[in-house]
Amino acid sequence: MPNSSEMYLSEYMPKSELVVEQHQVPLPKFPVIDVHTHFGSVLLGRDYDKLYDIEEVVRNFKSFGVKNIINLDGQWGDELIRILKKTQPHEDFIITFGSVDVRKLDDRDFESYVRKTILESKERGIRGLKFFKDVSLVNKDRNGKYIAVDDPRLQVIWATAAELDLPVLIHIADPVAFFKPVDRYNERYEELCVHPDWSYYKPGMYTFQELLDMQENLLESNPDTTFIIAHCGSYSENLGYVARCLDRYPNMYIDIAARIAELGRQPYTARKFFIKYQDRILFGTDVGPFNPEYPVHYRFLETWDEYFDYSDNPIPPQGRWKIYGIGLEDQVLEKVYYKNAEKVLKMADQ
Repeated sequence: MPNSSEMYLSEYMPKSELVVEQHQVPLPKFPVIDVHTHFGSVLLGRDYDKLYDIEEVVRNFKSFGVKNIINLDGQWGDELIRILKKTQPHEDFIITFGSVDVRKLDDRDFESYVRKTILESKERGIRGLKFFKDVSLVNKDRNGKYIAVDDPRLQVIWATAAELDLPVLIHIADPVAFFKPVDRYNERYEELCVHPDWSYYKPGMYTFQELLDMQENLLESNPDTTFIIAHCGSYSENLGYVARCLDRYPNMYIDIAARIAELGRQPYTARKFFIKYQDRILFGTDVGPFNPEYPVHYRFLETWDEYFDYSDNPIPPQGRWKIYGIGLEDQVLEKVYYKNAEKVLKMADQ
């Protein structure tokens, strides 16, 4: 028998011996609008403008068949002015979403602050609003309670977005495994060991189900506001649930940013889902200016390839599995790649 020795799980990286057809897809069949990218301080920190050359980055993105990206890091005020100055030479390529500072929630003039900020931001050129999970899992109000996305005090934001016809892309929940004990049964164990701060299995945090309930309250209470619920509607592990929400809330769209690892391990379910909801799904990646992994996204959407890596460098892995392509037809691909984004952003009206 061969010699055996103990090793850490993190050291175990088996190479598949499966021999099947493989197709590299360096370019998409149709132009792509990536609705979920980060080019500012949210992802890269305060010195983001020193980290990349905008000319080089735009050339690189265009080389992958990308026609537009939405930078979600516009924020507000001086930071918005700063990021717009950085990206202004390519404003025909980079669409910017803004936001408001929800930490001001308890201020007496919060409503007037929100309206003033969003109006000024739209005048400066934002095309939508973005809210990170700081409204559910990070920031607290004056009473020490995490700010809920369906908090009535936030209503002015959603009403103003509807009034100004600005779509709202919002990140509400993280993968369901992040809300469960970090133990041998957790399928994201390795990832959470590397990033323990990503675990929300802690006293005082909202549970995953509470976040989903808040999400539905938000959608139901604001039928005139267009919401793009990030990361496959918050629950890519349960497309049946996402489907029921899409059926129930016509103001809901989803993006697929950072979720092909989940979608690609359920190819039969995912393919049916994409076909049925082809008018409500937007392409997104969650990438920054470096190493955008577009070809693997194209491979997932366009081919029938089996059992391939969902990332060029999945360490720590999102999960110890491979993914499968879902072979979407051209009619569906066109909508997911760019037509749905054009509809939501009303780009055809320009």
